[in-house]
Amino acid sequence: MVASSEAFDIRLKTNAQEIEALLDALLSNDVREDEIARPESLRAAMHYAVLNGGKRLRPFLVVESALLLGGDKEAALRVGAALECIHCYSLVHDDLPAMDDDKLRRGKPTLHIAFDEATAILAGDSLLTYAFDIIAADETGLPEQSKVALVLALARSAGLGGMAGGQALDLAAEKNTPDERGIVTLQAMKTGALIRFACEAGAMIAGASSDDRKRLRAFGEKIGLAFQLADDLLDVTSDAATMGKATGKDVGRGKGTLVSLRGIGWAEAELRRHVEDATQLLEPYGDAAATLAATARFVAARKS
Repeated sequence: MVASSEAFDIRLKTNAQEIEALLDALLSNDVREDEIARPESLRAAMHYAVLNGGKRLRPFLVVESALLLGGDKEAALRVGAALECIHCYSLVHDDLPAMDDDKLRRGKPTLHIAFDEATAILAGDSLLTYAFDIIAADETGLPEQSKVALVLALARSAGLGGMAGGQALDLAAEKNTPDERGIVTLQAMKTGALIRFACEAGAMIAGASSDDRKRLRAFGEKIGLAFQLADDLLDVTSDAATMGKATGKDVGRGKGTLVSLRGIGWAEAELRRHVEDATQLLEPYGDAAATLAATARFVAARKS
């Protein structure tokens, strides 16, 4: 169950291109049915927020998980695009002065710098809303029951008990450093919830069994943990030029991370363990899961 590094890179890049083409079309000037108008300043800001680079890891996980279980690729691309809208909205709002107050994202000025704060807030609001529009639309070729289930799962992953709640805990951590259990909970919500959804969504798109859905969900949880550990390691070992954003932020703000709590050596070992656990979950699928297994390794080995 091994995919070559070159084959994986090509597959990841191809998927990113497909997702970006879809997002570009979704964020065009064309007014959709029941829309009144698309203000150009807001549309341009949303386009800037979404189409400014990135690996498109989350939609890649949606598509690959769906294909593993026989799901429709076009439907998976649309769900992946919806998830990317949620992810990008979260970055726009996280970068605001009231949140993390960042000036750089993926090597470019953050949205509130390139436009203004009010436009950044509205762009984030609109991307959040648009995500559910994309899933529910007739163009997403899935049974209505599947669409409802996906909307519910995404809402739970993105809201109070998921990503947004995790950001609230992250802000609170600047004043009161959480213990290890608190850090794990914060990271599972802020970062892990959307990655978990990406993998479970693939099984939902495919109409897979509850066992497959649970297995892919567990896989997503494991690589979500790996992703955040890798991110925390990069925050202390990399630089802004490589990362395309500021580094050393957590230390500067006094936030606790598992790296600061347990040390780099422990974090690197834990990262390897999460990847091993993730790949073991895929063993029942044999060679068909080679790309997902390669994704777990990629998450741990990335440099930005």
